[in-house]
Order: sequence, then structure tokens, then C-alpha cells
Amino acid sequence: MNRLYDMEPRVMDDDMLKLAVGEQGPREEAGQLAKQEGILFKDVVSLQLDFQNILRIDNLWQFESLQKLQLDNNIIEKIEGLENLTRLVWLDLSFNNIEAIEGLDTLVNLEDLSLFNNRISKIDSLDALVKLQVLSLGNNHIGNMMNIIYLRRFKALRTLSLSGNPVAEDEDYKMFICAYLPDLVYLDFRRLDDHMKELAEMKHQYSIDELKHRENLMQARLEDEQARREELEEHKAAFVEQLNGTFLFDSMYAEDVEGSKLSHLPGVGELLEAYKDKFVIICLNIFEYGLKQQEKRKAELDTFMECVQEAIQENQEQGKLKIAKFEEKHLLSLNAIREESELSSIETKIVEYSEDITELFNVLMTLEMQLVEQLEETINMFERNIIDLVGLFVENVQSLYPFLEDPPGRHCGPGASARNMVPTTRPTGRRPHSKPKTQRVELLHCLRKMKISGVSSRWPPVGSHAYSLHQSPRHTGRE
Repeated sequence: MNRLYDMEPRVMDDDMLKLAVGEQGPREEAGQLAKQEGILFKDVVSLQLDFQNILRIDNLWQFESLQKLQLDNNIIEKIEGLENLTRLVWLDLSFNNIEAIEGLDTLVNLEDLSLFNNRISKIDSLDALVKLQVLSLGNNHIGNMMNIIYLRRFKALRTLSLSGNPVAEDEDYKMFICAYLPDLVYLDFRRLDDHMKELAEMKHQYSIDELKHRENLMQARLEDEQARREELEEHKAAFVEQLNGTFLFDSMYAEDVEGSKLSHLPGVGELLEAYKDKFVIICLNIFEYGLKQQEKRKAELDTFMECVQEAIQENQEQGKLKIAKFEEKHLLSLNAIREESELSSIETKIVEYSEDITELFNVLMTLEMQLVEQLEETINMFERNIIDLVGLFVENVQSLYPFLEDPPGRHCGPGASARNMVPTTRPTGRRPHSKPKTQRVELLHCLRKMKISGVSSRWPPVGSHAYSLHQSPRHTGRE
């Protein structure tokens, strides 16, 4: 089963790779030209390195376009050095000395994997191979039947080879695989018939139902976690993560030993609860306001991208129209140039029409410069609008902090409306009155948690700007 070191182990160096690429490259005239100019590793699609007595996989990082790699019949002991081969579709590592499946995490496009005749004892570390269709693991050391259940996650898997493993000697081998891998079509190079699949399903029905139940629960948890992660990312983009509850307040006082002791004094607990209620309402207000402002920023970005695409398309249409008119005017001349075989005659004819060609060139360059100017103006307008939106958001949020300085219940309480907390006028900029050091630290901590920096801004009516992509101002329809 294992290959011996019957000759000196070799290293995958540049000389070996160049020789392999040259031997497997194009033949005849194309091959001679390729040898003269050299074949770039980044353009190689298929590479065959079998029977080379290779001990370690190395120096393959340049083969970024490689789709097929053949490394069978070597003495490789570890799967490594394949991180950059993200386009790989077919990989043959059969007849080596590999003991563990590893190093395949980036091969997300792999469809066919052969690890036949190695020393593998466990099927794992294949999670990233979501497109896997063919898996050959015959003649290895796999002995645990339950390890096959791991393969249920590969929905595209249709061909599996496990013959020559201890697990294949179990009398329930085929029935077990048919029951737990119902989408499998070929097992050990033989097609599975529907009758056997039905018998296998009946035999293992109880275990399969229980497994499906656990899988459904796991899938539901994964979907919930994914939804929470996506929601958190949205909140981060709006700079309001963890503000839709008590998380910020609790985290601020989690390690406050003195505050915990003071809360046991008479009346302090009630005061702290009232302060917490007011604090949480303000956080919820900031949260809702931040999401609304994020929607405005998204709309601003969508409008910007729409205007850019419209400007580019309009410019291209004008260029195509100029070229079409030129071709229409010189159609016969162009046909004559195309049919001319002598270079000197072609150059003579081009000189004859050089003025028209120069004029077309100047027109196209003028259009290009106009597009550049339009895009620069649009980018500047977009930048101003975004700065205005961010400045408005920051100033309104900062204006909420004075509410935290007052005694609990003065401005809001548990029953206060969060909507009433949003300031409708610009902050006055008055210097806040003096406050205790601990409260000042709380506010700074709150500001740091929200990742808000003091962006200076005017107070324009955001959204009233119109991106100008033409010489005359063009309104976007957004008020």
C-alpha cells in the first residue's frame, strides 16, 4: 500500500516545473515559439508531475490559473503548498504516503479528488470543498463506519470509492452507505440501483430520521447565527452595533466594583435603575436614528453609482456614433485597406485619410476628457453629501449626551417616547455644565463604543444636492 524510497527523494524546484511545463506544452510551430518566448506559470491550466519521487509539494504558488494537477505515484507525506490554487478542479494525490487530509481549505472549486492508496485513517477537513462530486479514498486505513456520515454535507457528491479499507469489509457496508448517502450514484466504481437504496432506507429508517432531526436543528441554528451576524454587520455599518438593548450600559458597569457596592445603599438602587432606563431609551433612539441615516447613505451611494454608469454609457454612445459616421464616410476606403496585403500600400492609404483619422482621434479624446471632468465633479459632489450626512448624524448623536448629565427622570424615564428624543434643531454648541468624573468617563466610553469621531460639518439640507454629469445641472429627483 505504501510507496518506498526506492530512489532519492526530489524537491519541486523551478527546474522541475519548467521541464514539466515545457514537455506538456504545445507542439510543432506553436511549441517552438512557446519555448523561445517562455511559458508563464500563471497561464498554465494543467500540470502533470507523476512518478517524480516528489517528497514535498512546493513552489506552486505561481500557477494561479491551474485547474488540473496530477501528483500521483510520488512519496508525498503531507498535503501542503496548494493555498494559491483556488481554481483547481481536479487533483490526483493517489499512491503517496499521506496520513491525514489537510491543506485543502482554499480549494473551493475542487470537483474531483483522488487520495487512493495512501495511509489515511479518517475522513475530515473537506468542509471547504462544497463542489466535490468525485472522491476516491480506496486502499487506505479507514475503519470507522460512522466516519462516512461526515460525507452527508457534500450535496454534489455522486461518486465514492472506499474499497480496500477495513470499513469495506463490514457486511452492512453497502446498505449503510446507501442509507446515509442517498444522493450517491456510484460506489466503488459500480452504479447503485434504486432497489438497494429502498432496502437500505427501510433498514436504517429510525437512525436516519433521528439524524435528519439533528441536522435540521443544526441547520436552523446555523441560519439563526448567520442572520445575527448579517444583522450585526448592518448595525456596524450604521455605527450602532449593540445599541438596541442594555449591552452598552451593562458593559460599562460590568467591572465597576465601587458602583456595585454603592448600589446597596438606600435609594441608590432605584436611582441607578431610573438612570439605566433613561440611558437605554437614549441608546434605542440612537440605534433607530442611526439605521435611518444609514439608509440615507445607501441611497446616496446608489444614486452616485447610477449617475456614474449613466455618464459612462452616454459617453460611450457618443463615441460609437462618431466612429459609425467615420466608417460610413470611408467604408470603401476601409475595405480597400483591409484587403491590401502590402504594408507600404496600407501606410500610403492611411496617410491619404490622415486628416479625418486625426479629427476622429481628437473627437474621441475630447469625449474622454469630458467624461473624466464629469466623474471628478460627481465624486466631489458625492463626497460632500456623504460628509454632510455623517456630520448630521454625529452632531445629532452628540446632542443627546447632555440628557445623561441630568438627574434620572428629568427628561425621560421608562415610559418616555424614544421619538421625542431626536433633536430637531442644530445643537447650540454651549459648553456643558460641570459633571462628575465618573459620568464623563461613561460618556467617553459610550462614544468609543459607538466608533463615532467628531466630524466637523456644516448643516445643509442633505439630499438636496444634485449630481451634475452634464454641462448643465441635472437633478436626480431626490429632495
